[in-house]
Amino acid sequence: MLDETLVTKAIATRFFEKFLDCVELDVAIVGAGPSGLTCAWKLAEQGFKVAMFERKLSLGGGIWGGGMTWNEIVVQEASRHVLDEAGVPLREFAPDHYTADAVAVTVTLASKACLAGARIFNCMSVEDVCLRGEGDDVRVTGIVINSSPVEIAGLHVDPVAMSCKVLVEATGHDMEVLRTLTRKNGVRLNTPTGQIMGERSMWAEVAEQTTPLNTREVFPGVWVAGMAANACYGGYRMGPVFGGMLLSGEKAARDIAARLRGE
Repeated sequence: MLDETLVTKAIATRFFEKFLDCVELDVAIVGAGPSGLTCAWKLAEQGFKVAMFERKLSLGGGIWGGGMTWNEIVVQEASRHVLDEAGVPLREFAPDHYTADAVAVTVTLASKACLAGARIFNCMSVEDVCLRGEGDDVRVTGIVINSSPVEIAGLHVDPVAMSCKVLVEATGHDMEVLRTLTRKNGVRLNTPTGQIMGERSMWAEVAEQTTPLNTREVFPGVWVAGMAANACYGGYRMGPVFGGMLLSGEKAARDIAARLRGE
């Protein structure tokens, strides 16, 4: 027989067990889109303590809607191995053009990340970062989080902080974490200009190649992945082609794992 107060106790107890276990992280990933989910899955399955923070109630970023709400996406041959490994069915449409159900991709990547051990906190916004050091030795050492409903309501409620060895900026086109970092602290990024270079218009073929190439440490302790990587480094956009996003998440996980192991 159900007891409503016991339900409340169960939810609060289990949530805060999970939350408190993530106050000190190996990797904090901001944005639960395709690159972020792939990165979380690949890092968590190697035993790293990983948590993702997604402002919205739902996960998936731009995957859910496919192209113009037609919920199919396209990936190319170079990236299909990621979805093959995840168990997402693919159909060849033309040479180097494979389609996948956008909902199947989203829920499968989220499931792979969760079952590998990554913790996902939806309805949580990352509003700032924690910095330590001086001059050329300054680095990001954590994130500052708040409830998304608090943010949306414009309430003056102070946030809380969590530490991390690595922060992954995967918020997509808006690059919310990087914009906050540069706006508030006047720091230089590892880009040709030292600043956010901004997203260019659509050129899918080039964008698919540059997304993984631009996936790297852009500031001490901060990696960029997915569309945030292309936008940060002045790359083109690609629309509903998601292969480069998957490869970006895979590369970020590989490079971060090597850094954390001291390789």
